[in-house]
Amino acid sequence: MTARGPSDRLVVGRIGRPHGIRGELTIDVRTDDPDLRFAPGAELATDPAATGPLTVERTRWHSGRLLVRFAGVGDRDAAEELRGVWLVVDPEDIRASDDPDEFHDQELVGLTVVTVGGDEVGVISEIRHTGQDLLVIGRTGGGEALVPFVTALVPEVDVPGGRLVIDPPPGLDL
Repeated sequence: MTARGPSDRLVVGRIGRPHGIRGELTIDVRTDDPDLRFAPGAELATDPAATGPLTVERTRWHSGRLLVRFAGVGDRDAAEELRGVWLVVDPEDIRASDDPDEFHDQELVGLTVVTVGGDEVGVISEIRHTGQDLLVIGRTGGGEALVPFVTALVPEVDVPGGRLVIDPPPGLDL
């Protein structure tokens, strides 16, 4: 899954702190395909746009974190200036998954949410990627509800039909 970004592009990562003194940066990976997105020679757009594009020079994994060196970023000071920058791609550059149970965030945002009983709950406004993916639903009556994106609670996703069906357990405030 690739996260929806702060613009109309899709986030594949966010630049974290510098690693060492030679310009390497930690990347908070937001894509299921980091080997493709961060391959040497890959050019990534940025948000803010004025910071990029950035070209991947080399990558390596260190203690479970992706480290990237971008062309032209040769020291810790230059790397520090990139901290917090979003790395983004156009939605057209994301290939569709062959897995019918895998969705990109941009496919889910805007879907109408209904219960298995047919009651309208609201519309998905965003997906939060924490330890568990959460659907953020702007409720029809106001406010928002958070629903874990798991099969037990979300038995049906109908992207072409524009709806998502949830089976909320007793006590889930909708």
